[in-house]
Amino acid sequence: MPREKQDTLFVGSLDKGLRVLSLFNEHHTVLGLTEIAELAGLDKSAAQRLTNTLHKTGYLNKDPESRRYSPSIKFLELGNAYQWADPLVQLAMPKAIELGRSLGERVNVARLAGQEIVYVIRIPTQLTAFGAMVAGRRLSALTTSSGRAMIARLSEEERKVAVATWPIKPLTPKTTTDRAKIGEAIEEAVAYGYGLTHSENIMNEIGIAAPIMSGDGRPVATVQCSVSSLKWSVERVRGELAPHLIEVANSIHLPRGA
Repeated sequence: MPREKQDTLFVGSLDKGLRVLSLFNEHHTVLGLTEIAELAGLDKSAAQRLTNTLHKTGYLNKDPESRRYSPSIKFLELGNAYQWADPLVQLAMPKAIELGRSLGERVNVARLAGQEIVYVIRIPTQLTAFGAMVAGRRLSALTTSSGRAMIARLSEEERKVAVATWPIKPLTPKTTTDRAKIGEAIEEAVAYGYGLTHSENIMNEIGIAAPIMSGDGRPVATVQCSVSSLKWSVERVRGELAPHLIEVANSIHLPRGA
């Protein structure tokens, strides 16, 4: 039975409009009407009405020559509203900036979003690639240091379910796809108090993350640092960076439900 009929408060047309907005990302920055219809699972007439409405209300730009659509600056305004509303961003931002300055390395803050992580704060260095500067990027929790750090703070049963069922999206030839090995890495994170990856998301990059707990004792976010393995060894990362990340993560006290 369609969701609209199951829930009288559910607005199907709004759901379809949001589905169209959600199509735009780092892989789809500009889309034509046919592409939007196919990707959103809509007929072309519905896609045309939705894109026209989103264009008229200022959420989509439309190229007058190609007639293709792209996100407008209103997308950024929505992101700004999120950052003002999330207490984690307000509490963690100054600490992440100071940590980045003291370490001279890239520092991020990530939130757990279902079975993935989303970077909500990015503190880059001069050598940081553009893709690693932009907040909002979503990655598989199982293959990231942030995801493993947070999964490590779940119950043993929850960890087993995560390792067995959460999605794995390889990004490099060295992304670990063997679930048994991922389980071992997470149990190591349980023992050490932080998650660590090497070349699993970007080649020659070591990622290390310490969990931030909510007021009710659940892992909801991390303070994370990414460094070049051409400059840092795993042993040096463990010895020099881990204590700072754990200290900062433990200093962020979130209210219940945050």
